[in-house]
Amino acid sequence: MRTARSLRFRLFAYAAIVVAAALLVTGFSLSALFSRHLERRVGQELDTHLNQLTGGLRFDRESGLSLDREPVDPRFQAIFGGLYWQIDDTGTGTRLKSRSLWDTYLDIPGDVLSPGDTHVHDTGGPQGSTLLVHEIMLVIAAPDGDHTLRVSVAIDRAEISALATGFARDLAPVLAILGIVLLLGFLLQIGEGLKPVYRVLSGVSAIRSGTLKRLEADRVPQEVAPLVEEVNALLEAQDQAISRARDRAANLAHGLKTPLSALVSDVERLRLKGETGIADDISELTGRMRRHIQRELARARLRHGRSQDRTPLRPVVDGILRALKRTPEGESLDLECTVEAALTVPVDADDLNELIGNLAENAVRYASSRILIAAKASPDAIMIRISDDGPGLDPDAGAEAISSEKRRDQSDLGAGLGLAISGDIVESFGGRLELGTAQLGGLEARIVIPLTSPDAPSGRALPKNTKEHGR
Repeated sequence: MRTARSLRFRLFAYAAIVVAAALLVTGFSLSALFSRHLERRVGQELDTHLNQLTGGLRFDRESGLSLDREPVDPRFQAIFGGLYWQIDDTGTGTRLKSRSLWDTYLDIPGDVLSPGDTHVHDTGGPQGSTLLVHEIMLVIAAPDGDHTLRVSVAIDRAEISALATGFARDLAPVLAILGIVLLLGFLLQIGEGLKPVYRVLSGVSAIRSGTLKRLEADRVPQEVAPLVEEVNALLEAQDQAISRARDRAANLAHGLKTPLSALVSDVERLRLKGETGIADDISELTGRMRRHIQRELARARLRHGRSQDRTPLRPVVDGILRALKRTPEGESLDLECTVEAALTVPVDADDLNELIGNLAENAVRYASSRILIAAKASPDAIMIRISDDGPGLDPDAGAEAISSEKRRDQSDLGAGLGLAISGDIVESFGGRLELGTAQLGGLEARIVIPLTSPDAPSGRALPKNTKEHGR
């Protein structure tokens, strides 16, 4: 079913049908032309035999008809040899014939011939054969007056058919080779013709992966240029729509910020009045609203697709660790970075800051004494490891922390939310976020960044061999 939908397959199928039809028509046409040419050539041979026969006719003194010399073709001498001659004297009934006729004779139609005219017939011959006959009417003077002679030469059509069949048999492999050459030419033509389509496909893939912003219309034929222009127009409209959506999300967050701050103040007043139950309910609802706003703002800021530029990884990690070192939670921790200075990643700098910042901040919250950020490059991907020596996280909780809107720690705003936002960022450029057990004993967040454009964004996965921890 997939093959039937292939444009290459359809074009090749149409080409094969056209080539087959053309070769069939060519084969029949050439065979017909050869048969006509062969029949004309055989006719010329029969006319030559007629001339030899008429040149050898003689009448003796008693007006007896005789043939001075017979045609030299040996088939005239072989019984039923396929080549025959016959001379009829219409006035006296005298008949001369070739030895090849043996005890038969040529059944000549009784049509009217004018002297000197040549007629061509098909008639029955010996042993049920079909003969091609050339005949001529002659008037020759004899001692007793003029005699009208009908001279006929015939050939078995089986000989003509055998030659035509041999020609068709020899023609078949030639046409087959010609068909193969034509089909190979069509394959080459189809491949060359579809190259612009594949260039457009490659360009769209590059746009999706973030290595290209727009298709280049000047590199495609004029027949494909309208498609490229429409795709570029669609991308422009999409960028504008995304920009408007980001602006609306920012405006919405800004509009909700003030009411949320007012609700926080109302919660404090309710607690002062002793209404702690109502205050706790409102505080929980306020926290949920704030988390939703934070995550949607983070999603709105994402630059979906791979970056066209490569961001140096070490300066980003150093800047994040310096900022965390100044926090109350991070000043007592050993924050270490072993990332090579020359390592770069194909991720936008802002997205990279938010991605590593969220995971590092989460590690700071739960680490006991040490955090390590390392990176390793391979031909296909770059893996960034953020490890801590905290209590770790069991697999089910890790998967929920990455994918769910729900926070793992209700008393500590943003811990689980940071993992979820990080998962969104990694997914936006086709990477993978994994949670496992670190060599330090705690949780290890592994960010896998592909160096080549993936066919589709790979999902976030949690290794099955992760040890169970409670965080």
